[in-house]
Amino acid sequence: MADGEPKSKNADLPVRFVSAIVMIAIAGVAFWLGGWWWASFVAIVAGGVMSEWHRLSSAIAQSLAGKAVWLVAGLAYLMLASLTLVILRWDGTGYWLFALVLSVIGVDVGAYFMGRAIGGPKIAPKISPSKTWAGLFGGVLGAFVALLGAETVSTVLIMQQHGASGSEWAWRTIEGNWLWTLAAGAVIAVVAQAGDFFESWMKRRAGVKDSSNLIPGHGGLFDRTDGLIAVSALFAIIQLVGGVL
Repeated sequence: MADGEPKSKNADLPVRFVSAIVMIAIAGVAFWLGGWWWASFVAIVAGGVMSEWHRLSSAIAQSLAGKAVWLVAGLAYLMLASLTLVILRWDGTGYWLFALVLSVIGVDVGAYFMGRAIGGPKIAPKISPSKTWAGLFGGVLGAFVALLGAETVSTVLIMQQHGASGSEWAWRTIEGNWLWTLAAGAVIAVVAQAGDFFESWMKRRAGVKDSSNLIPGHGGLFDRTDGLIAVSALFAIIQLVGGVL
C-alpha cells in the first residue's frame, strides 16, 4: 500500500471507501463466527491471492521450470500465512490474531499519513515510488500504537474480571512492556513493508498496475493483503523454528 498518494489518485475515493467497508464487514463477521467460518474465509482469500500470484509469476518466469518454482514458492508462502491466521483464531479468543491484523493496519495507516505529511527521501523508487523513509517511521509508530492498544485493552478486561482497577493495570501494561512492544512494532512494520515491496516488484516485473481488478478501487486481493501475508508467514516461521529449537 502506498505511503501517500497524490490527490489526483484519490478521485475514486468513494468507491474505495465503500469497497473497504464491505471487505471489513465480511472479514469481521467471519472473525466473529470463528471456527470453520473463519477458516473458510481465509481459504477463499488465499485461493484468490494464489490465483493472482500465478498470474504475476507466469508473466515473470520464462521457462516451465521457472514457473514451477514460482508456483511452489507461492503455495508455501501462502500456506504458512494462512495456517497462522487460522490457528490464531482457533484458540477461541482470537486475541493474537486481532493484535496481528491491527498492527498491520497500524503500519498502513501510519505509513500513509506520515508519508503524505512529510514525504522526503524514497526507500526504493524503482520498485515503489511512493514509499518513503518517513512513511516507514510512521508505520513503526502505527504498529506500536496498535499493539499497545491491544495489550492494554486485553489487560484491562482480564484484570477487571478479577476486580482490579482498569486504569491501574492499563498503566502497568504500558510501563512494563512498551519497549518490547516498540521493538515488535518495528519488526512488523519492516516485514509488512517488505511484503508490499515484494508484491510491487512482482507487478513491475509482470508489467501490471494491480494484481487483479477484483476489488473496485483497490485492485486485487494480493494488493490488499501483501503486508499481512508477509507478517503472518514470518510468525509461522518463528513458531516453527522455536518448536525445533
